[in-house]
Amino acid sequence: MATAAPSAASRIAVVTGASSGIGAATARRLASAGYRVVLTARRKDRIEALAEEINATGGQATAYALDVTDRTAVDEFASAFKKIGVLVNNAGGALGADPVATGDPADWRQMYETNVIGTLNLTQALLPALTASGDGTIVIVSSTAGHGTYEGGGGYVAAKHGAHVLAETLRLEIVGTPVRVIEIAPGMVKTDEFALTRFSGDAERAAKVYEGVAEPLTADDVADTITWTVTRPSHVNIDLLVVRPRAQASNTKVHRETR
Repeated sequence: MATAAPSAASRIAVVTGASSGIGAATARRLASAGYRVVLTARRKDRIEALAEEINATGGQATAYALDVTDRTAVDEFASAFKKIGVLVNNAGGALGADPVATGDPADWRQMYETNVIGTLNLTQALLPALTASGDGTIVIVSSTAGHGTYEGGGGYVAAKHGAHVLAETLRLEIVGTPVRVIEIAPGMVKTDEFALTRFSGDAERAAKVYEGVAEPLTADDVADTITWTVTRPSHVNIDLLVVRPRAQASNTKVHRETR
């Protein structure tokens, strides 16, 4: 199915967490689809390099260093836009895999601040510009963790449940306005940083997450899914799209090949 080209009034797409993984892949995909992408993340050097890459290949990209949990900085960022077409709330991540009994409250707090409050900050700040475009789309990248629990995932699961509920509630509250709310819930995605960050740089432990899984999802798989939902005709809202690798039936059921 061919994708619909973005209209002139809704050609700007803001992508949070664009310095790596799903965010960077989404920025590339949206730029290829004709959007002028605004890349945000804390790591300025990463997003500037990505913007250069996109511009060098015929796309349009701008980098803006931003911490989504800093509301003052978010409001200043948002003030530059009168109209935008797309907001991809991708910034997030997991920290630790301890049980509830021994989990670090600081990790839980950081996950909630990034995955939920960060999403809230950008959504509130940019909602007027999305509405003014006459054809806005908000994408919230949650996780299958937001739809089912698993041992050792309490803090991340709680945060992603929060992101899911934010999307679901917002959709109810703004129905009738020209803004769609889409939730993408990826399952097992193998990126360079997700598991490594979760396990504080322990490469061996991070590798075990994907051990024996022939083909976990890639960041580009998820970016392709996001871009497909965004480029549907304006009257089509993909409320929730769960995407997993074929080898994963649930958060706790994964086929692992043995040698």
